[in-house]
Amino acid sequence: MDRDPVFDLGKYLEQRVRVRFAGGREVEGRLKGYDKLDNLVLDECIGYLRDPEDPMKVTEKTRQLGLVICRGPQVTLISPDSIEAIANPFLVAEEEA
Repeated sequence: MDRDPVFDLGKYLEQRVRVRFAGGREVEGRLKGYDKLDNLVLDECIGYLRDPEDPMKVTEKTRQLGLVICRGPQVTLISPDSIEAIANPFLVAEEEA
């Protein structure tokens, strides 16, 4: 059963996005591609370094990573530079039930 994606990544191609992974790492780069499993390809990517005293916190210190492939199952958050509200797809399902 194929479902429509809740978040259309296609409109963010060639734009900068920030990605958080399971475990707390964060990167930011230009979205070059993705697939249905939410594997991402980011170019001009930078990684945010973690706070040495609290590994779950990131700092504003960065390092250059270049071209990065992000595994979809590890991605917990994708944040475009421009934030827009999206409709809650689960709210519609509850109203119909």
